[in-house]
Amino acid sequence: MLIRRLLIAASLGRWLRRATLPALGLAGLLGAGPAFGQADSLRSPAQRLARYARRTPTEKLFLHLDRPCYVSGETLWFKIYAVEGTDHRPLPASQVAYVEVLDGAQQPVLQAAIGLRHATGHGALVLPAALASGRYTVRAYTSWMRNFDPGLYFQTSIAVVNTNVPAGAPPARPAVAYDPQFFPEGGYLVRGLSSRVGFKITDGTGRGVAAEGTVQDAAGAVVARFQTRRFGLGSFAFTPARAGAAYTAVITANGQTLTCPLPPAREQGYVLRLEEASPAQLRVVVQASGAALADEDLFLLGHTGQHIGVAAGARLRDGQASFVVDKQRLADGVSHFTLFDGHRQPVCERLYFRPPAAPLALTARADQPQYGPRQKVTLQLAAGPAGAPLPASLSVAVEQLDSLSAAGGPDVASYLWLTADLRGPVERPDYYLAAGPEAAAAADDLMLTQGWSRFRWPAVLADGPDSLAYLPELRGQLVRGRVVSRATGAPAAGVAAYLSAPSRRIQLYNSISKADGSVQFEAGDLHGPQQLVAQAGTRRDSLYQVEIFSPFSQQYAAPRPGPPGLPEALAPALLRRHVQAEVQRQFFRGPPAAYRLPRLDSLAFYGKPDEHYRLDDYTRFKVLEEVMREYVPGVLVRIRKDGFHFLVANDDGRGVLDDPLVLLDGLPIFNTNRIMAFDPLKIQQLDVITKRYVLGPQVFNGIVSYTTYKGDLAGFPLDAHALLQEYEGLQGEREFYAPRYETPQQRQSRLPDFRNLLYWNPEISPGAGPAPTFYTSDQVGRYRVVVQGVAANGQAGSAGFTFEVKPAL
Repeated sequence: MLIRRLLIAASLGRWLRRATLPALGLAGLLGAGPAFGQADSLRSPAQRLARYARRTPTEKLFLHLDRPCYVSGETLWFKIYAVEGTDHRPLPASQVAYVEVLDGAQQPVLQAAIGLRHATGHGALVLPAALASGRYTVRAYTSWMRNFDPGLYFQTSIAVVNTNVPAGAPPARPAVAYDPQFFPEGGYLVRGLSSRVGFKITDGTGRGVAAEGTVQDAAGAVVARFQTRRFGLGSFAFTPARAGAAYTAVITANGQTLTCPLPPAREQGYVLRLEEASPAQLRVVVQASGAALADEDLFLLGHTGQHIGVAAGARLRDGQASFVVDKQRLADGVSHFTLFDGHRQPVCERLYFRPPAAPLALTARADQPQYGPRQKVTLQLAAGPAGAPLPASLSVAVEQLDSLSAAGGPDVASYLWLTADLRGPVERPDYYLAAGPEAAAAADDLMLTQGWSRFRWPAVLADGPDSLAYLPELRGQLVRGRVVSRATGAPAAGVAAYLSAPSRRIQLYNSISKADGSVQFEAGDLHGPQQLVAQAGTRRDSLYQVEIFSPFSQQYAAPRPGPPGLPEALAPALLRRHVQAEVQRQFFRGPPAAYRLPRLDSLAFYGKPDEHYRLDDYTRFKVLEEVMREYVPGVLVRIRKDGFHFLVANDDGRGVLDDPLVLLDGLPIFNTNRIMAFDPLKIQQLDVITKRYVLGPQVFNGIVSYTTYKGDLAGFPLDAHALLQEYEGLQGEREFYAPRYETPQQRQSRLPDFRNLLYWNPEISPGAGPAPTFYTSDQVGRYRVVVQGVAANGQAGSAGFTFEVKPAL
């Protein structure tokens, strides 16, 4: 157990060291603002945030899906990119990612645990043929990410169409419902202080709508006017005249008029305003109202992904203070400016977006602009500027372009730099990464309306240690559970618990329950569906039992609005997809789509045994006691009042070891009488460890390990209090298969090829190996190539182009 903790601490330490920005020392940051008498007060929030960042580094996941729309029964292919939360360098910390497909009620319909190597992983999920048509959410997260808000999980929406079920009459078009929301800059309005108010107006599908309106007081007088800019977003200046007064927004959108109350104003407090001071600087202006706030010392922290870029102090003069921020001190992406009062409590917060200065330059093209059916396509891919290639991990998807897939999927750069740090979906996130004043103004509106922090300030400022329930899975899966009393169901502390997956590969995991009864088994080598057996205690009649928890998160982000039913205009595309799916199902003769599990070391967890016996090499007895006494001199059999006991002759010549650990196919047997009653003709071999053996937090007086012929316990009855549970281990590898038409006979085959996904490759390293190649199908039309990837230096980017397949002449 100590060794395991040291390994985890060492790995986590490397992660933590990478998660800091050494170029921004805290002492240097403190010099960014004006000097004043309370340097300790200024230093405290900055130091606490730096300490919190070191203890709770952030990681992000991005999934590149092969396409945005599927037919029931098709396979969803994906690649996972794991990166550090701020500079987005590949982060090889977590070794497992969890991927789920959720329905509209946020219930999982598919789940998989995916192994990560070198900060990437890939897998596939077969959508059930009976899956209903609708919008589904694909989400992904790691064990470490479960400690934080589920809104931080990767999430994207896909469409699934079940073409085997009649669509029926088109649904009645529901009345258009609009959702207006208003967000005062900094957090709230204060009487008599001018504020900038951001707003967002969306329809029932979550898409922004064009609108305009006015703000009216209780008497109906117009006190402000506003109009949306991009994606239903906008902002306006507003000064509330009275605290708690009722102000109403009257909005006109698409000919409809609706009203919405504005947030009430406070009698006193702070108003924060962020503005451009120059092309290289920002200005943060603070106004305060209230006698108790006069001449107060304020503190401003600016951080990107919990990495501090600005720490400055200023004193209120005549109810106003300002800070000048050098943009170069801020990292690319979403930065948070948090204002602290004189008591070092956060009172205002504002987000600012700085587009990445150097996204990954990807070059992608085909060797021809158009092709015929069953013709070879060669892709030419490069990462980095011309003449200076960068090592990068890429993934490529090639799908037929139609009205169902026209929207495309999420983009890795806009997700990592923008969407991952904002609450809820962002419409057209790639737009905000573009250069120009219009994109900058739209990004500022977005920061006003979808601001969100990855942490809660009370947790950062608290003096106690962080309470994190989930460790990063640095060496594979951690199976979690709890030990409880069989009599009362209360959690039990200090109880030994054992986990095994009976097979011919002898593996055993153990743990000691904590004060809350929780146990954790470091079972890094579980693959595919498993039947786990969990037991508690070493007594013949244990007073405890073990519960095993699902490895998948039970926490969900707020549901996202879904689009209305499929319009009639998509009928031709749906018919085409249905024909393609049916033809492929009836005529496609590729290899079976099975998941291949990796080859694992067949050596038992205890290594090479001191003694090994193949029972078929000896005369077979029908009673195990006779076998042990006649052929196994290393194990002594003794009979006491409570029955049989084993003793192992210690190989150091210092007597014997009493009551060694007894295993059957890796399953601990605590009552020797039960194994002695087992039919020895079902046992193929026996291993003996003749010295003390340390396993996790426990020391055993040797090991006596029996193995059946099939490793399936051969009918051995489990203890009545043992838990037998199905568990999903790491998903096996599945190869994307597509036919190749390399010979005239293959090209002239009459077997129809109606594939709409021509190519999927999740493991491409540009410049290494031959260029990727694939063959077109019999389906003519336009095809879209999407390339996404992350470089070793943290640059992320995507590229795409289309080519055409025309009928053969």
